[in-house]
Amino acid sequence: MPTSPTLMIAGCGDVGSRLGCQLSAAGWTVYGLRRNGAALPPAIRPVAGNLFSHCCPSTWPTAALDYLVYCVAASTHDEAGYRAAYVDGLSHVLSWLAQHGQRPKRLLFVSSTGVYAQNDGAWLDESAPAEAQGYSGRIMLEAEQLVLNAPMAATVLRLAGIYGPGREWLLKQVRAGYQVASEPAQYSNRIHADDAAGLLAHLLQADHAGVALADCYIGVDNQPAALHEVVAWLRQQLGVSHSEPPTISRRAGSKRCSNARARALGWQPQYPSYREGYAAVLSESR
Repeated sequence: MPTSPTLMIAGCGDVGSRLGCQLSAAGWTVYGLRRNGAALPPAIRPVAGNLFSHCCPSTWPTAALDYLVYCVAASTHDEAGYRAAYVDGLSHVLSWLAQHGQRPKRLLFVSSTGVYAQNDGAWLDESAPAEAQGYSGRIMLEAEQLVLNAPMAATVLRLAGIYGPGREWLLKQVRAGYQVASEPAQYSNRIHADDAAGLLAHLLQADHAGVALADCYIGVDNQPAALHEVVAWLRQQLGVSHSEPPTISRRAGSKRCSNARARALGWQPQYPSYREGYAAVLSESR
């Protein structure tokens, strides 16, 4: 009888924990690396460690690892913080694998649609040029290259803005009266945290089943939307009548990202648009 796959999730926060619980329930052995291992769900085996340190965690597993997911969030939103999280931390993990003679069947790196600089509202897919000008996108592209040059099969997953329980910045803004000007329309892309984890699980399970994976996927829901439309819908759902003067959003870029490549693998988001996703968030918060 074949043994269950073994997965290490480096940077096992919100999305990583959702992924780990899902695959643990499917029979996988899941390790989660984070500073406070006690904060992990019981289904995930804790590996307490600091990605920003050269020192390999003392509880790093010595057995073979079939898969590695690198799924971190920057501690500070500046150039140094991004480099520490996405380039230095990744380099440390790759070094720890080498120290233990471990060579996973595939490395999955969670990147961002922020690598795309398009701002004209056009549709784009994985073949579109990724030419980010800001430090966050540039550093993410540097990390992607580090991943794709690693001595193992690798796939990059570019996720759009993740929302869900505990990720309610936009809801707080709307409750405060936030409005966005409708012209020029600024298109935005998003994915519910459950769907982000579900897509990662789908990719891992497809690879384990022998399905050939591409080196890049975009992780978004089915319906990119103009930000003013999203805000107006949320105002209605929340019963917000007071208003700030409509503003031009400070968010960079305006693009509509396609998830066709991911759906071609058989994945479907549980929340196909912001309406279903935010309705679930609001229902849970009530």
